Amino acid sequence: MAKYLVIVESPAKVKTIKKFLGKNYEVAASNGHVRDLPKSQMGIDIEHGYEPKYITIRGKGDILANLRKEVKKADKVYLATDPDREGEAISWHLSKALKLEDKDIHRITFNEITKNAVKESLKHPRDINMHLVDAQQARRVLDRMVGYKISPLLWAKVKRGLSAGRVQSVALRIICDREDEINAFIPEEYWTLDAMLQVEGEKKPLVAKFYGDESGKIVIHSEEELKGILDELEGAEYQVLNVKKSTRMKKPPLPFTTSTLQQEASKHLNFSTQKTMRLAQQLYEGIDIKGNGTVGLITYLRTDSVRISDEAEKAAAEYITQQYGPEYMAKSGETKKSGNKIQDAHEAIRPTDIQRSPVKMKESLTRDQFRLYQLIWNRFTASRMSPAEYETTSVKIGAGKYRFQVSASKIKFNGFLSVYSLDDEKTEHVFLAKSLDEDSKLICLETDPKQHFTQPPAHYTEASLVKALEELGIGRPSTYSPTITTLLGRRYIVKEKKNLYVTELGEVVNHIMKEAFPVIVDENFTANMESLLDSVEEGTVDWKMIISNFYPDLENAVEEAEEKLGKVEIEDEVTDVICEECGRNMVIKYGPHGRFLACPGFPECRNTKPYYEKIGVACPKCGKDVILKKTKKGRKYYGCIDNPECDFMSWQKPWPEKCPECGSYMVEKGNKVVCANEQCGYVMEKPKEKEEG
Repeated sequence: MAKYLVIVESPAKVKTIKKFLGKNYEVAASNGHVRDLPKSQMGIDIEHGYEPKYITIRGKGDILANLRKEVKKADKVYLATDPDREGEAISWHLSKALKLEDKDIHRITFNEITKNAVKESLKHPRDINMHLVDAQQARRVLDRMVGYKISPLLWAKVKRGLSAGRVQSVALRIICDREDEINAFIPEEYWTLDAMLQVEGEKKPLVAKFYGDESGKIVIHSEEELKGILDELEGAEYQVLNVKKSTRMKKPPLPFTTSTLQQEASKHLNFSTQKTMRLAQQLYEGIDIKGNGTVGLITYLRTDSVRISDEAEKAAAEYITQQYGPEYMAKSGETKKSGNKIQDAHEAIRPTDIQRSPVKMKESLTRDQFRLYQLIWNRFTASRMSPAEYETTSVKIGAGKYRFQVSASKIKFNGFLSVYSLDDEKTEHVFLAKSLDEDSKLICLETDPKQHFTQPPAHYTEASLVKALEELGIGRPSTYSPTITTLLGRRYIVKEKKNLYVTELGEVVNHIMKEAFPVIVDENFTANMESLLDSVEEGTVDWKMIISNFYPDLENAVEEAEEKLGKVEIEDEVTDVICEECGRNMVIKYGPHGRFLACPGFPECRNTKPYYEKIGVACPKCGKDVILKKTKKGRKYYGCIDNPECDFMSWQKPWPEKCPECGSYMVEKGNKVVCANEQCGYVMEKPKEKEEG
């Protein structure tokens, strides 16, 4: 009998796939990539057409030796790595490393690890798609060039072990820019005004919100404006001007892509992008289901397509009609087809079998696997269902020249919400009298004014950063999670209660990148590079042309940066703090957690101390020095040197002078100085620093 060898990436898939195939099939795993560029050098032959020099990855020798033995026994070899650029590149590297040129080799792909999908893929083998491979090679070579050319500069100027990356540096810049926006934000005061109205014949009062006057909407900016309005409302007659009833439809959500799955899992399950991808990988590769053996529960997890196969569409229609009723089924043409995006050969992330409801799978899954599977199953099922229908009522009320309004809505038909109810659906219930019409008599019981301040933009979370990267066209489904993981691992950013904050080290690296390599950290340049890689995949652009256009500019930028940054050598700054062990003046050094004091007599004297940077401002509470400090995770703040005796702290840098209006302390916000007491609201321009000379 003929012998067939199927090579997959992950050992976890071996057991699952072996079960689907007959005795003639052997299944083996490559454990991911087997060849890569060497770590010790750039590994790209610049002089000879930018040819990459690939070597066997350390530790993969035994795996390749075992695969070669299996290849010898086989009549046919099927390369069944993942169905994307990365997977295609792994298949190509395997064909080179195992010298399969003379063998009968076939490339097969499947979007889900199920018996039907795997068997079907064997009926449609193809050659390795070199356009996909070249798109992956181009990305790898570009990233290597940026990393190996720029990282040594950061080592020389800041500290060893830092790195720059093509996508990573742009992501860092996006986070830093948001941090600058937040720091420069000045809150603005505004007021809201509610009127409690008694409707004749009703026990419960109606709460109407101030809208404006006959001309349109009015925003109340100050207490003076509010007082003016309240004076005019004194004794005014409140009357219903009109009651408008209408129906609003809420469309079901689209099924998950990699990006939307990461965002929703972060929002609703509090998972990091890394954890989401790890769990999704487990669900994709196969779970041991009681009575069924190992089964792949979801389709491939790296995709930016929302397309659904005809079979899955049909199965969903049958399931929804049977479980919920025909009225819950989306009408044909209602489910949106995907846009023309790069990996649309794929489908959206969905369950491989809609009949495997989360309740049925619960016993076989860990708690976190179950929660993620439930999210994916609910989202997919909801995406094939009919819209939710709301009955909305809008009431306009007049009081003299001013206008108030009341809006309420109730669900008429829950549609997809019966499966996938989002947090934003939990709106507060507004009481509306049933008898309310234009003849209703209204009496104002009281008015309720409230003072508010506008809020700064929110700090990025992993979910909102992934959304921003996707919207800007930076990176691809497979890169979002590793990018964030690298930034956290390098301590350029830290995560506190979901929010991402830049560390001092991140600020230094971002500053150098913006100064010396503005193009590399430019969002448009990076997004444009992604679309060029898409063109390579489509076969319309030669990958080496992208490299040959990019490299000379990078080299020039590095040379210029070396000259420019040579002037900003970060030398050890000598302080007046004396080392108590050897009497030398201690110096400021950079460590993984920022700056610290060290004895220059190293290695004979190894004394170190925390570095307290005084900012020349007296503590508003006790009068001692305010110093720049860091949280345990590396986020900057300002606190009293006498902590814990004095608990003063501020995220913004305090200003030396007190507020002339209320005497409170003031803080810097961008190019303004603002009173820390929000009720005061005093703002002044920050004086320009006198130029030296």
